[in-house]
Amino acid sequence: MKFVKLPYLPSDVESGKNQKDLMTDLWYKNKEQRKEFNQQEQRVVMKNIVIFGAPGSGKGTQSDLLIKNYGLGHISTGDVLREEIKKGTELGKTAQGFIDNGQLIPDELMVSILAKVYDGFGPAHKGVIFDGFPRTIPQAEALKQMLAERNHRVAAMIELDVPEDELMKRLLLRGQQSGRADDNEETIKKRLVVYHSQTQPLIEWYKQEGLHHHINGLGELDRIFSDICAVIDNL
Repeated sequence: MKFVKLPYLPSDVESGKNQKDLMTDLWYKNKEQRKEFNQQEQRVVMKNIVIFGAPGSGKGTQSDLLIKNYGLGHISTGDVLREEIKKGTELGKTAQGFIDNGQLIPDELMVSILAKVYDGFGPAHKGVIFDGFPRTIPQAEALKQMLAERNHRVAAMIELDVPEDELMKRLLLRGQQSGRADDNEETIKKRLVVYHSQTQPLIEWYKQEGLHHHINGLGELDRIFSDICAVIDNL
């Protein structure tokens, strides 16, 4: 009996398999290669970004520009929380209960809410900007764990560094223009004290993670955005 050997398959005599078995092996091999390629592509393409800075540092403005430029998703903790409460979801109702009692929302609950929104972007999105979270080291650790459970990670923490006197000017001006009640001098000073005591230590935590990128947030908007893009393009 004469065997016809396919040009891309090993000899059936050498392998001890018939052509059907060899084709099956090739199909599974290609399937695994495609799966591995997709996973590698996802790791390369997905860029989850923590945008970090004091109140008034320009996080919201730069987030909007990044969304347009890179097609990233955006998770703002304040917006997400208000939306969950507005929709009357179980998570929203639980969060409302803490708020009504004058209590801070536990980190575990906040991460659960963020995880729900994050999953809504699908398993192979381009990346998400985390705006306003994390604010503390335990929150950063919880975010890292949540992403790791999905085989994802934070690609970079981008710190917008702005002098405090400039922050005060920006927030007071914002208060005058928007009428926000919390943008008055006394409240701003309290918010900055909280930032320095509770949130700023995250800079060192992300430095240890090898993810920290410092950006001078004082100056022209286009220059600041260009500096941020240079970081993201090299991730």
